[in-house]
Amino acid sequence: MLTERRAVAALRVFLVVLFGVLLVFQMLSLPGGIAYTTSQNPHDANLRWPLTAIAVFLVLCVQVVLVATWKLLTLVKKDRIFTTASLKWVDAIVWAVAAAWLVFVGMLIFVGFNADDPGMPMLLFLVTVGITVIGLLMVVMRALLRQATTLRSDLEAVI
Repeated sequence: MLTERRAVAALRVFLVVLFGVLLVFQMLSLPGGIAYTTSQNPHDANLRWPLTAIAVFLVLCVQVVLVATWKLLTLVKKDRIFTTASLKWVDAIVWAVAAAWLVFVGMLIFVGFNADDPGMPMLLFLVTVGITVIGLLMVVMRALLRQATTLRSDLEAVI
């Protein structure tokens, strides 16, 4: 289908652009921004390196999702999406989302007990709920992919 091919090609272009932007953020912007912010607030100076590590790790989780999505697109292009090979890439997405979720829950707990105003805990709660929804959606999509893979295998066995 021509539309599907164009969508896959466009998605690949944007995945590459997004991966490159995330790499710049991961290597330059986030460490520099966190260093600047902690230098402006001396009482937060002890958070510089933990925040930098957390930010770099969260970007890494997104990069894992992008690479897994690229691999799934390759399987779509080869008409092999309903094979067991696709499950490992969906698993990679689920694990990356779960890792990011754990980090956000940890940050929510830490900030929730140490915050002076409710703004940051509420923002972290919103992001944590969003990541929870994405993670659970991926689990459901994985179950659907597994069922479709089984049905296709059964159908090919009959034919």
